[in-house]
Amino acid sequence: MPNTKELKNKYDAIVVGSGGAGLTAALQAHELGLNVVVLEKKEKTGGNTSRASSGMNASESLVQLDEGIIDNNRDFYEETLKGGGLLNDRAMLKYFVNHSALAISWLMKYGIRLTDLTITGGMSKKRAHRPASMEPVGFYLTSRMTTQVKKAGIDIFTGAKVTKLLQDAKKRVNGVEVETPDGIKTVKAKVVLLATGGFGASKDIIKKYRPDLVDYKTTNQPGATGDGLKLAEALDAQLMQMNFIQVHPTADTDNPHVYLIGEGLRGEGAILVNKNGQRFVNELSTRKIVSSAITNLHEDGAYLIFDSGVRAHFAAVEFYDQIGLVEHGTDLADLAKKIGVNGANLEKTIAAWNKSVATGKDKEFGRTTGMDRELDRGPYFAIHVHPAIHYTMGGIHINTETQVLDTNGNVIDGLFAAGEVSGGLHGNNRIGGNSIAETVIFGRQAGIQMAKYVRESK
Repeated sequence: MPNTKELKNKYDAIVVGSGGAGLTAALQAHELGLNVVVLEKKEKTGGNTSRASSGMNASESLVQLDEGIIDNNRDFYEETLKGGGLLNDRAMLKYFVNHSALAISWLMKYGIRLTDLTITGGMSKKRAHRPASMEPVGFYLTSRMTTQVKKAGIDIFTGAKVTKLLQDAKKRVNGVEVETPDGIKTVKAKVVLLATGGFGASKDIIKKYRPDLVDYKTTNQPGATGDGLKLAEALDAQLMQMNFIQVHPTADTDNPHVYLIGEGLRGEGAILVNKNGQRFVNELSTRKIVSSAITNLHEDGAYLIFDSGVRAHFAAVEFYDQIGLVEHGTDLADLAKKIGVNGANLEKTIAAWNKSVATGKDKEFGRTTGMDRELDRGPYFAIHVHPAIHYTMGGIHINTETQVLDTNGNVIDGLFAAGEVSGGLHGNNRIGGNSIAETVIFGRQAGIQMAKYVRESK
């Protein structure tokens, strides 16, 4: 990354944050002729996006049709609305769904090819697009986008923390104050985008809105501290649905570093069992339902069980295994012994599950997805999981043009927001695969709307 000494004092657009939304917006705004700078407070680009592991949801995509999957935007809309407890901003959701397939195609232009499909909880079709290599989607996306941003000649600085938004006499946002290793600098611009992510790693903000979750561990990277919310709030921006914090059901919290175990593992066929070796929930219900079911066991979490067939279809397992999160068993009895669950029951559970897969009917819990293969190929594997704070659905109130609204519902001129820093799209529960989609869909929209704003303000 260039030295912050090279940071100019004026650009057309400033993008704060370098996760999926910030990088997408920078590329899209650059395509439309803006001179853009990306400012990232951490030493690396990627933000929370780089930790995402399942996929990017889209409906009616060319990738789906290539796989023979006939999907429609209406179902994607309805299932996301239901998953969010009908509390989603309908206009935002409509824009999101209708622009999802286009976002997959736009990424292809930059060599970011999400051509493999899997399914996540709350969805009826395979909508989660991921790389053919099945490597975790987040790092694949942000590492390649960072390369494309640099290739486009867009200025991008790490170790540059924005501490204040600046306004002119007419209250238009026209720049930022930024802390760099070379001291505090003022950078002016015609527009500023907040793409700073959520507040899943901020004990203070969580304590304020959800004191019941303050002791939960988090899957978020340490930089997810709600900086953008504080910057916007200082200009009277409206924050919405701040109490909607998602707990992800499957995280490894046994180590100092919390690792998210991607939902795609269940999408490919893994099941959850309790200490008794029995299933206790439809594993692909919404995250809210599955998290509550694990918590209500009162058994120090649960176990994800899968075989070699499932493992072959979810590449992230190789990483989980490498860092010591995966228990191995030559057969089910061996695995049960290693993880301390009832072996006879585990064998019965797997036999019953395989029968459900063969018939396509899960009489016990009504699971209908992630049933493509029986768990019958040894060796067998288990990962110990607990729910952990994963995503903050609430945030800055924006409209479908990604413009930031103040507490009276008026647009704050020159200020835009996209990605997890914004609120409203997901309702009270986010569907797996929708956050990556949000960063690209609304990142693109932010880039487009910033270019429009700059053109009209000339």
